[in-house]
Amino acid sequence: MKATQRDFAQKAAGAIGKCRIFFLCGPDEAGASAAIAKVIASLPDAGERVEIAGSELRSDPVRLVDEARSTSLFGDTRYLYVRVAGDEAHDALQTFCEFADRGETDAAWPIFVVATAATDKSRSAKLLADRKDALVGMFHPPELRSVAEDVRAMAGAAGLRLGGDLADRIARAAGLDVRLAQSEVDKLALYLDASPQSPKVADPLAYEAIGARTEEDGFMPLVNAVLAGDLRKLPSELARMREVSLNPVGVALALERRAAQLAALNAKLRPGDDVDRLMETVFFRDRRDIKRQLGQWPGGKLERLVPRLTALHRALLGNSQMAELLLAQELTQIARYAAARR
Repeated sequence: MKATQRDFAQKAAGAIGKCRIFFLCGPDEAGASAAIAKVIASLPDAGERVEIAGSELRSDPVRLVDEARSTSLFGDTRYLYVRVAGDEAHDALQTFCEFADRGETDAAWPIFVVATAATDKSRSAKLLADRKDALVGMFHPPELRSVAEDVRAMAGAAGLRLGGDLADRIARAAGLDVRLAQSEVDKLALYLDASPQSPKVADPLAYEAIGARTEEDGFMPLVNAVLAGDLRKLPSELARMREVSLNPVGVALALERRAAQLAALNAKLRPGDDVDRLMETVFFRDRRDIKRQLGQWPGGKLERLVPRLTALHRALLGNSQMAELLLAQELTQIARYAAARR
């Protein structure tokens, strides 16, 4: 089955219990991740989460079948969460489908795949789109209005009433990333001691008090220095990151989004194509940086970068006390690698 961003929630609700594979792709990786999180939260008993990287499946396509049919030590339920770049899980998904067609996956655990830099035209999506036991969802970057509506819903669930244009401000500050927006709402609710049982009104002063910063003002100069391999600018950007207390996870997400954007643009380039014409599809403020970064990161190198950023994201979430140091070390390594591409 196929779903659009608009009807995914409705189709996913009906697919629970019927579909074994949920494959979400498109340039809005944040929206896809948030949608999968909602589906998992709606499972009657989600159980243990088993994370698998796309690079692991590329080297061992049978592992997906093995993990989906395995049992936990204590017999608990589980689900598989897979992050892939492009079509690196295609062979693993094809192997699973072959087993499914022979009736050997009837008791398999559900599989949730977030495919960065893939579209509904990718080999993996085409493999699954016509199957009754799979749901393919395509996610495009959201508009401000839709993210603002999500922010209001998040706020309501947290016991917050947002005054004025605060929902719009939070959506912009999060770079239209619903995961970052959720983090901002959570911080705001904690600051105001709000809950569904004790709702509070949030105003711009409270929002400024929690130190929210926009992605454009905070993250992107650092992201651009790293991906361009600008080793002269990097030390000052890392110092600024510490001075203004940029959110390490927010920086990692901004890097993931830019890497996905570069991968999508790179996929459109053919030998002899005019790069400047391709840049006309990019927001004018980003054209210079993105053109430079495309030269630093050809397709094959991007395939290695994306899973590395995903691993970095997980490491930051799992070690918040050392997050800033871990991020600085990884950004330095990525920048050096980009510089070596010149």
